[in-house]
Amino acid sequence: MAWRNPWYDPDKPHHTPAGFRNPEEELRARGDLKRWRKERKAAGLPFPPAQGYAHFTREWWQEADLAGSDDAVWWLGHASLLLRTAGQYSLIDPVLSARVSPVSFLGPERKTPPPLALSQLASLSCVLISHSHYDHLDRPTIKKILRRFPDVLFVVPLGLAPWFRNVGARNVVQLDWWETTQAAGLNIHAVPARHWSMRTPFDRNRSLWCGWVIKTDKLSFWFTGDSGYSDNLLEIPRRLGPFNLAALPVGAYAPEWFMRGQHMNPAAAVSLHKFLGEPISIPVHWGVFELADESLDEPPRILMETMRAAGMDERRFCAWRIGEKRSLNNLDQDKS
Repeated sequence: MAWRNPWYDPDKPHHTPAGFRNPEEELRARGDLKRWRKERKAAGLPFPPAQGYAHFTREWWQEADLAGSDDAVWWLGHASLLLRTAGQYSLIDPVLSARVSPVSFLGPERKTPPPLALSQLASLSCVLISHSHYDHLDRPTIKKILRRFPDVLFVVPLGLAPWFRNVGARNVVQLDWWETTQAAGLNIHAVPARHWSMRTPFDRNRSLWCGWVIKTDKLSFWFTGDSGYSDNLLEIPRRLGPFNLAALPVGAYAPEWFMRGQHMNPAAAVSLHKFLGEPISIPVHWGVFELADESLDEPPRILMETMRAAGMDERRFCAWRIGEKRSLNNLDQDKS
C-alpha cells in the first residue's frame, strides 16, 4: 500500500497526500543531479581553501567559551547555533559528528572541528531541528544529547516526531508552518522555508522543513534554516518581525543552476538582510562541510564584497568565527 501523509490538510498548499511541497516552482529537472555530479567530478570541485585547510581553521575557528551568564548566541559552525536565554540553553540544528551521512565511513567529512562538546553544557532545555537532512539532523549527536539530557524537549517540523521517538526522545513537539509553541521561556514559531527533506530513498518530502522565529522580551530572532530565496519568505518579517537577530544561509550555492532553489548565495542573503532592516545577521551554512562546489573560504569573501558593493554596514552582517559568541543584550544598539 502506498504511503499516505497522515498530517495531510487539503486547505494548506504545502501539503499533499504523498507528503509536503514548496509553493514555489521546482527549478530542478530530471537528470540534473547526475549532470551536477558528473561536472563536479570532472572539474575536481570543490577546491580547497586558497591557503589550505589548516590555515582556514586557524583563521575561522575558536573554542566556544561559555563563561558568564548573559543572554548570548554562539555560532557552532555550519547551521548549528547555541542560545543562552535567562540561564537556559537551547540548540538549533546541532551537528557535532565527523561526517554528515547515514554511515560513518562515507559522505561529507567535517573540515573544521566542533567548537563545543556536549559535556560543556550543564543543562539543555530545548533542541530545534529545521529538517531531516543529515547536515541538520545528525543521529549520533541526537543520541549523545539524549544520553546526557534524556528529558530535553525537541521542537521539530511536522512529520519528524516519529523519528525522534524511535531514537528514544521522550518530549517532542512537531509544528506545521505558522504554528507556535513555548519552551525554555521562548516563544517558538515554525515558519516557511524553500527546501525539501529526505533521509532514505523512500521518504522524500514525508516530513516538513522550516525556519524558526524565536522571541523573548528582548530577542526577536529569525533562523531561516536551509532555504532558497523566495519572495514568499518576506511574509515572515511582515507577520513576525521586526527582528533584531537573523541567521541567514550563505553557503552550498554553487553551481547556482542546480542549488538556487534550495540554498541562498551571499547576494540573496544580503538582499534579505536589507529587507529586514539590517539587524545583526549571522552568516550560516558554511565553514564546515563541502556540500557544493564553492570552496570553504568563498562565502565569507563574497559576503564581504557584496556588503561593500551595496554600501551597507559590514559589521551587521559579516562572517563569524566558528565558536564565536555575541551577547544578546546589545542587539538593539543604534546602527550608526
